[in-house]
Amino acid sequence: MTPPADAAARRLGYACAIGVLFIWSGFVLASRLSAQQALTAWDVAALRYAGAFLGAVPLALVFGWPRLPPLRLVAVVGTAAFGYPLFAYAGFGFSPAAHAGVLLPGILPFLTAALAVPLLGERWTRRRLLSLGVVGAGIALLAADSFGDHPGAWRGDLLFVAASCCWALYTVLVRRWGVGALEATLAAALWAAPLYLPVWWLLLPTNLAAVPTGVVLFQAAYQGGLAVLAAGFLFTTAVTTLGAARTTTIAALVPVAVALAAWPLLGEALGPAGLAGVVLVSAGIILGVVGTRAEVSPAPPRH
Repeated sequence: MTPPADAAARRLGYACAIGVLFIWSGFVLASRLSAQQALTAWDVAALRYAGAFLGAVPLALVFGWPRLPPLRLVAVVGTAAFGYPLFAYAGFGFSPAAHAGVLLPGILPFLTAALAVPLLGERWTRRRLLSLGVVGAGIALLAADSFGDHPGAWRGDLLFVAASCCWALYTVLVRRWGVGALEATLAAALWAAPLYLPVWWLLLPTNLAAVPTGVVLFQAAYQGGLAVLAAGFLFTTAVTTLGAARTTTIAALVPVAVALAAWPLLGEALGPAGLAGVVLVSAGIILGVVGTRAEVSPAPPRH
């Protein structure tokens, strides 16, 4: 029988993973919206970092400044704060957002599972392989339904893959090092803005002055407050309680959520392949999550 404390931790982990699912789905839709609002990719990144910084400062005053060793700080900031969002925002300049909805979260469980073998010593069980296979088939069908004729989109797709690689590495490293959710989230939020904003202000192309104030405030609040602070805390909490592989498998539902939400909100109907992909991704995640034990062995080394 599962001890009550372990069961409570798993319920917390699932709740956090579901919260990430909703926020990440909104991130793709909000980023798609930003492309229609005259914002450059660098503007969206600046709003993300500024919004996250303003939200993180009060938290740091209450809970203290994150004290990560230098190399771990560089790894967290480089992957989660810079690598993932900058690659993703740059990708929107070449590829439709539908590609991001499939590639950013869709390949995450596969990348994480691959990195977890050498870095965490986790084994690929038959059930996990079957689950990933079913999810992969569903992602492929979603891709077939949404990837049309877009010349040059391969450049953006590669950038989306690079973004997902950064987040997969972050996922495995915080699990390996046992970095706390609040510590990792605050480190990413507090260091990114001072490093990025001066470069953006002095060197990078911007169209911020032409964008309505309401749009600026919305993007700063969503990209910074929700996508960085809330999603970062929830995701890291889920990783520490459920494990990296299970958390990222649940996150693979994001393409499904984006596709279903885009139907009524953006008028982008799913074809037969897309609907079949929704069913397969959902089935694969149920197979990989329901009825399996939490990933508690081996314990992640703290070095």
